[in-house]
Amino acid sequence: MLAALPAPTVARETLGLFEGWGAFSDPRPRRCYAVAEPVGRPRDAAWRPFAAISTWPTRGVRSQVNIRLRKAKLPGAPVLLTIGDVRFALVAGGADAWAPNAAIDARIIAAMRNAASMRVETRARDGSRLVDGYLLHGAATAIDAATLACARSG
Repeated sequence: MLAALPAPTVARETLGLFEGWGAFSDPRPRRCYAVAEPVGRPRDAAWRPFAAISTWPTRGVRSQVNIRLRKAKLPGAPVLLTIGDVRFALVAGGADAWAPNAAIDARIIAAMRNAASMRVETRARDGSRLVDGYLLHGAATAIDAATLACARSG
């Protein structure tokens, strides 16, 4: 009879809301992340776009940048992240983009700490231009809250 009962739902913990950024943790699989949606989210979005900085302790991943685009990108189209006057080429598949390695993740996060906004741009599968902008006020605090939460829990 117990086997027929649904498994208990594991709740996401809100670590804090910091201006336009939130910090959260999930217990299974253990991960902590800071996340924000783009400013003036477009109405034509296929799903909810976001920028996230995630830590996955059991996977050995710390402070990984992930951008969810509002539409699937055109195969072969570059994805560029601009923070201040620094541009980063991201690797992407479908509608997600990441830094190519941990060193670039660290450079992106350092740039985020010193800028007011960032912009990600590419071409959608239909050829249209995709540009999403993010305000960075609160990003550093949200990133720190997420990183500390996973550091405490191991």
